Amino acid sequence: MHTWTLWYPKAASTGLLFARARIDATDEVLVHAAPEVLTVEVESDARDLAFGQDLQRTLDSPMTRLRRVGGDILREDVWPTDADIGRTVILPGGEAAILKAWWNAEDLKEWRWQIELYNSIR
Repeated sequence: MHTWTLWYPKAASTGLLFARARIDATDEVLVHAAPEVLTVEVESDARDLAFGQDLQRTLDSPMTRLRRVGGDILREDVWPTDADIGRTVILPGGEAAILKAWWNAEDLKEWRWQIELYNSIR
């Protein structure tokens, strides 16, 4: 399991928590409605795996792709494609879902998407 912690660093004295999600190990997630700046920490069993500080928005879009490359986190704001179906989406607050469907208009002024939420007490 990995814990992805996303901070909005431009608020309060040390930033505000945007989302924290404990998910199956992965090197790539989507984030819905990410703020214009993110600081991201990824850990496993209290061991730091990757970090990205003050990652700036790259595009005005509803989704952000975060990729773990070695010890770094890279940010790319995207309009999802068919290749993203099945990918984990972290929602504000930290709920994690699976992207099941995505559609957007060619002019990018409207979109429709479906996610699946699942929980289990282990």
